[in-house]
Amino acid sequence: MVLSLVLLLVGFVALIVGADKMVEGASALAMKYGIPPIVIGLTIVAFGTSAPELVVNVFASINKSSEMVLGNVLGSNIFNVLGILGICGIIYPLSVKSNTTWIEIPLSFLAAVAVLVITQDLWLDGSVANYISRGDGIILLLFFSIFMVYNITVSLSPQEADESDALVLPLGKSLLWIALGLGGLVLGGKLIVDNAVSIAEGFGLSERIIGLTIVSIGTSLPELATSVAAVRKRKLDIAIGNVVGSNIFNIFFVLGVSAVVSPFEINESSLVDILLNVLAGLLLFVFVFTGKGRRLDRWEGIVFLLLYAVYMVYLLV
Repeated sequence: MVLSLVLLLVGFVALIVGADKMVEGASALAMKYGIPPIVIGLTIVAFGTSAPELVVNVFASINKSSEMVLGNVLGSNIFNVLGILGICGIIYPLSVKSNTTWIEIPLSFLAAVAVLVITQDLWLDGSVANYISRGDGIILLLFFSIFMVYNITVSLSPQEADESDALVLPLGKSLLWIALGLGGLVLGGKLIVDNAVSIAEGFGLSERIIGLTIVSIGTSLPELATSVAAVRKRKLDIAIGNVVGSNIFNIFFVLGVSAVVSPFEINESSLVDILLNVLAGLLLFVFVFTGKGRRLDRWEGIVFLLLYAVYMVYLLV
């Protein structure tokens, strides 16, 4: 058990460092060939912060650990909104850009609703079980492609121009960072899945609980670090945009890829997690439209954190 905990920690370190190095190398490579900075931010960097969830889910799908596949995505999205935005909102009220208010936040909420719909085969079709099929995965990926087209369209508009933090690196070093980053992602993902399953068995917990807590929070650390750093620099739109974009990535891309790799059955107990994910998306939408201006206030951040604390108690007790 102690060895499994140590290897799980090593896996998280390898995963997060790997994602960071891959993003650094890919961003430098993109800059070298003249790709606009905002496109780098909306594609490479956004993919990099969701890469931990993706790699863990692909390994979980291959291992047929279906409860961890859905638990990691739902747990990450719930933590992103209730945990990360709760923390950031308490540090400083978060203002929201027009595009984020009217397009990205509603799209994130609709993504949560889409998960609810595609997982209710018993109720909608009278099937013998709820499951996410390969066809459902393809549909999610099609929605993801639409989201990426929207991102690129927005990035090309002059008013959205922004500066990039990408480093200027030699070609060889860029390729080395990409290779090492991918290696770290693969190693970390494998260690996390194998040892999370071992820990779940050792403590008598389900893979769903491990996926919703330890694994999802661990894979969401890049989003937490990015958003808190953005708030401290008063780049408030980045803080909330990073979380919303990551949630859309997680459902449309990560869950879509997972279902294509291996369709899986949905445990009935996951309905609570699915509904809380919808509620979190709805609350974010409502909170942004209440109070003064388009922003998330401190008291709303406190509500998010309290709700997340209640959810954690429910899962563990």
